[in-house]
Amino acid sequence: MAIIEQKRVEDDEAGLRLDRWFKIHYPGLGFTHLQKLLRSGQIRVDGGRVKSDTRIAPGQMVRVPPIGTDAARAKGAPLTTNLMKGRQDGDVLSQMLIYEDEKVLVFNKPAGLAVQGGSGVARHVDDMLEAWRNKRGEKPRLVHRLDRDTSGVLVVARTRGAASFLTKMFRERDTTKTYWAIVKGVPNPKEGRISTYLVKEETQDGDRMRVGKHGEHGADHALTHYRVVDQAAQNFAWIEFEPYTGRTHQLRVHALHIGHPIIGDPKYFDADTNWDFPGGVQKRLHLHARRIRIPHPDGGVIEQMAPLPPHMVQTWNLFGFDEAETGD
Repeated sequence: MAIIEQKRVEDDEAGLRLDRWFKIHYPGLGFTHLQKLLRSGQIRVDGGRVKSDTRIAPGQMVRVPPIGTDAARAKGAPLTTNLMKGRQDGDVLSQMLIYEDEKVLVFNKPAGLAVQGGSGVARHVDDMLEAWRNKRGEKPRLVHRLDRDTSGVLVVARTRGAASFLTKMFRERDTTKTYWAIVKGVPNPKEGRISTYLVKEETQDGDRMRVGKHGEHGADHALTHYRVVDQAAQNFAWIEFEPYTGRTHQLRVHALHIGHPIIGDPKYFDADTNWDFPGGVQKRLHLHARRIRIPHPDGGVIEQMAPLPPHMVQTWNLFGFDEAETGD
C-alpha cells in the first residue's frame, strides 16, 4: 500500500526553495514529475498548495505522496567510482544531479569518472546520458568538460537550442567558474593572476601541457586568477582559482608554473625526492569545480555549487579548513 509522508522542515533548511528541498531529500525525483505533483495538489506545505519556488520555513510540514524514489539515497553526496560499479546509468546520473529544469542539467561529477570516451575509458558521462533521452529522442548534450580526475560542477544541455546557447556562453567566457584546490606550499603573493601561453605536447605518458612562448606554434593564451583562502602552516594552501580561459589542464599547469603544484596530481606534481606525502591525505588530485555561474537560455542566471568529493573532505578535516571561509 502506498504511503503518504508528512516530513518536517528542519532548522538548517530555512529559506530553501521547495524544489531544492525535494532535490536534497528525493534526488531521483525529476523536474517534470515534481511539477505535476505540485499542479495536482498532491504536494502541500502545512496543508496548502504551493509552487516549486515557494520558500520553506523550519517546522513546516511537507506532504509527500508516493513518488517512486528512494528517500534513503545519499543527500546530494558525491559518489566514488567504486560505488557506481554495477548501477544503471540513469540511477547514477540521478545521484549526481544537483540542479535541473526543462533546458539545463547540472551534475556533481565524481573524481575518476571521465566526461567523454578515450583510450582506456570504459565508462563516461557522455555515454551515460543516453539513458536520459527525452520523448523526442534528444540526448542531453555536453557543453563543457572536466578532467577525469577533477570533480565538481558539470553543466549539460537538455535540448539542441540550450546546447547552442550554453556553448556560446562558455566560448565567449560569459561564465564564472570557481575551483578549489590544495597545493604544496603557500603562494606569495596570496592573491594574483597567472598569465601564460600553453602548448600541448605528446609524451610517453600521454598528452601533457607545458608553458610556451607567445607566437610558438600551437600556443594558446591562458589566464587564471587565484587567491589563498587558508593554509596549513607553510606546507599547504587552500586555493580558490577562477580561470578566465578554459585551456586543457590550465589550472594544474598554472599551479605548477608558480611553484605550487596541486597535490595528488599524477601529471604535474613534481615533488622533491625527499618530500613525503602527508599521512591521512589520499594520493588523488585535489582539484574540484566548486561553483559555476552562467546565463540561462530562457533568461536569468544559473548559479550552482557542488559539495567536495570524499577524499577532499578528508583533507579539509585533517587540515582544519572551514568551507564557510569563502562565504559560499
